[in-house]
Amino acid sequence: MVLLDGKKTSSDLKDEIAIAVKQLKADGKKTPHLAAILVGTDGASMTYVNSKVKACELVGFNSTLIDLPESTSEEQLLHEIELLNNDTDIDGFIVQLPLPKHIDEQKVLMAVNPDKDVDGFHPVNVGKMALDLPTFLPATPYGILELLERYKVETSGKNVVVIGRSHIVGRPMSILLSQKRSAGNATVTLVHSLTKDIKAFTLNADIIVAALGIPEFLTGDMVKDGVTIIDVGITRVDDATRPRGYRIAGDVHFESVSKKAGYITPVPGGVGPMTIAMLLKNTLLACERR
Repeated sequence: MVLLDGKKTSSDLKDEIAIAVKQLKADGKKTPHLAAILVGTDGASMTYVNSKVKACELVGFNSTLIDLPESTSEEQLLHEIELLNNDTDIDGFIVQLPLPKHIDEQKVLMAVNPDKDVDGFHPVNVGKMALDLPTFLPATPYGILELLERYKVETSGKNVVVIGRSHIVGRPMSILLSQKRSAGNATVTLVHSLTKDIKAFTLNADIIVAALGIPEFLTGDMVKDGVTIIDVGITRVDDATRPRGYRIAGDVHFESVSKKAGYITPVPGGVGPMTIAMLLKNTLLACERR
């Protein structure tokens, strides 16, 4: 069994991006600049955004954090987005989700200039992705592709099951893995909460991408020997035996599934670190395009 080490792979990627940034600066070109908008004080969102700021510093990017209170109106947020859209020094920016309930997330995502949408969430970029045109790929699926490529996991002609149909991971993942690309050419089945007998699908899968948000949903009796497992889930589970009172669990029951897997991502340290690395890669691409 081989661990698909996202922590190490993301570190390698950041080193490569840092070299590219040094070259841009040496050539007298623009330094990539990533901005993030954070609304409210959601703990997980704050941690994630701070990680992005630190990652920018590490690779030599300029970064801007716009920290707005929970009470920010939709109109005020849309105004901030418009300022970033028109700021020629900003190459790309993200609006950290989830947003407060009084703000329409879809309206906000639609307001982002597609050329600066380094999260890859705007319908223009999603459409280009589906048509296999050059665009910003959503960071988490992009990171999964990178892991599969760097560990030389064969995907061509393989049966892939994606569990979960979210716009952020499940659906784009199913599209990307079926396309003609180095980590692609697979036969993909997407299952979800209303699929009958998910086990019947997963038992025949060569590769499983678990992205449904239910801790330890996928168990050892649901997979075959030699399967490749990509665990996208990350959930805090109450655990009185831990100092913090909780543990971090993925969508995969690691102990039972890892005994059968040929390749598997750990949680934490698998897909998560790759997401930030690919966001940086998208920002570098945005800078080079401009």
